[in-house]
Amino acid sequence: MYIANSIFVSNTNASQTLLVLAAGMGSRYGGLKQIDPIGPNGETILDYSIYDARQAGFNKVVFVIRRSFEKEFRETVGNRYEKLLEVKYVFQELNALPEGFECPPEREKPWGTGHAILMGASAIQEPFAVINADDFYGKDAFQVLSRFLMKETPVSESLPDYALVGYVLRNTLSDHGMVSRGVCAVNANGYLESVQEKTAIRREGECAVSEEPGKEPLQLTGNELVSLNLWGFTPQIFKDLDRLFRDFLKEHRNGLKTEFFIPTAVDTLISSKQANAQVLETSAKWLGLTYREDKPLVQEALALLTASGEYPTSLF
Repeated sequence: MYIANSIFVSNTNASQTLLVLAAGMGSRYGGLKQIDPIGPNGETILDYSIYDARQAGFNKVVFVIRRSFEKEFRETVGNRYEKLLEVKYVFQELNALPEGFECPPEREKPWGTGHAILMGASAIQEPFAVINADDFYGKDAFQVLSRFLMKETPVSESLPDYALVGYVLRNTLSDHGMVSRGVCAVNANGYLESVQEKTAIRREGECAVSEEPGKEPLQLTGNELVSLNLWGFTPQIFKDLDRLFRDFLKEHRNGLKTEFFIPTAVDTLISSKQANAQVLETSAKWLGLTYREDKPLVQEALALLTASGEYPTSLF
């Protein structure tokens, strides 16, 4: 059973937890991005994220991985952190489904980011941050999210208050192909009004276009705020995701490629007035690996950050 048994109310003096989504197959990249050496001394992008998270006060990390590469991941990534902070592992497998549902035998694709987060329920009973293993979010992003998570959450009947660190779409595109992004609409008070997962966005000069299969192309200015799965949640999200995932499976149980995306789940909660989500501002710059051709640019950027003193020569 993957649902947490208790709901956290106040996080004063509690651990700050980072849930790392690292179970992706890396099909567009051509390998496991999670363990690919990128930094000047062979660091992974995840090494930089965990370094920044530790500096911001996070002291517990939960890795969502697949059992098929557990040994390699532990040896290459996980073991180096065990003396620095609390480390736990949970597993996103195709058959990790609610009672009454079965995975189609032909399915190979994971069930998506919403399902990945749901796997963390057994290891997390406190407010937590979510990150992708293959995105570089920057120091300030972890600091602003840490401040959000450490605020008092009094007992009340008000809606759950979640958070998203948003980035400008133009700054998150690859020059080498399509990317997936959650395109956000934000109200005057800084709260999400909607977030729509777009799985096929490509750069078009300074702008962008979304080319979803079976839909008319959607022109984007490039100035839109987007989700890169840097979220802040309370454990209430696990109960919400369990319910929404069951609804998803009822409609898509036989799908071989359909995915349960966290932006779509949050959008459902917002539109049905079951949750709020603040959009947190950050001065941080994003870097990411979607395609193998992105690697040299990310390596160059990280080398410059190290040379400028933004990061130490050794992160450990």
